[in-house]
Amino acid sequence: MTGSILADLIAEREFLVVDGATGTQLMAAGLEAGDAPERLNLDRPEAVHGLHESYVNAGADIVLTNTFGGSRYRLKLHKLDDRVVELNREAARHARHVVDQATRRVLVAGSIGPTGELIAPLGSLDGADAAAAFAEQATGLRDGGADLLWIETMSSIEEIEAAVRGVRSVCDLPIAVTLSFDTAGRTMMGVTGTQAATRLLELDVAAFGANCGNNLPDTEAALAEMVAVAGATPVISKANAGIPHWHGTELVYSGSPDVMGAHAHRVRSAGVAVIGGCCGNDPSHIAAIRGVLDGTLPVPEVDFTPAERAPTEARRRSRRRG
Repeated sequence: MTGSILADLIAEREFLVVDGATGTQLMAAGLEAGDAPERLNLDRPEAVHGLHESYVNAGADIVLTNTFGGSRYRLKLHKLDDRVVELNREAARHARHVVDQATRRVLVAGSIGPTGELIAPLGSLDGADAAAAFAEQATGLRDGGADLLWIETMSSIEEIEAAVRGVRSVCDLPIAVTLSFDTAGRTMMGVTGTQAATRLLELDVAAFGANCGNNLPDTEAALAEMVAVAGATPVISKANAGIPHWHGTELVYSGSPDVMGAHAHRVRSAGVAVIGGCCGNDPSHIAAIRGVLDGTLPVPEVDFTPAERAPTEARRRSRRRG
């Protein structure tokens, strides 16, 4: 999709920095464990403003709305499925309010996460129903002022197709898509970086890449495959800050800001144009990414060896852009 607002900003700045985790930052601002972060879009707008402000101040060119679990299927778990459009609209408005006060142009990306259901024939969710749910979410994000829609943490091509179809049924905003790659550089549903990039080119999305993921080596391997296929389409890296481990009841990530700064340097050198962080990344990580890519910070000298795989339970429970 040439000529999109995303492509234009990349052409102007050469690369873009994206924000970091949402869940952990909102928990630090008072979100109760087990509650829906999306509820804060209505009940605690100042916390959502603070989230976005922290990442804009750290140097982000793109902030994602607080709507990762904003579909009717995720919100039903919190008895909020009758407020999908309202929650997504307010989330986009909060992000818009913050970025419009920035001294540089910052884009609002409407975050759309997976439904949490398997699409037929592997599961019981009909593809048309999934597309309708994504369309409902996209309607709120569009009405709230999102510049583009950001379909993230996907594992299956079928759900990506449903999401793209649903979004395009209600708006013509540019679409970015990222998948989560696990062991051996494949998604949970077995999709490789090459397979994902090939299909996403056919879907004519504005950008695609990887987010979340089991560890940095597998994410970077998948990104290399995607860059090889992408051509002129921008590739995105929004990886976790290393590997999650449980320390008592607290999930802690192994990757320091230096680790993420070094990662940003590697993937930028490999051709990735849009770089940020997912779970475990706070504003200090994003500031490190910004500084290394701008050249105002030296490239950190950190060991980079394929570390042990994250425990399955830690990986599963961490996937909420936390």
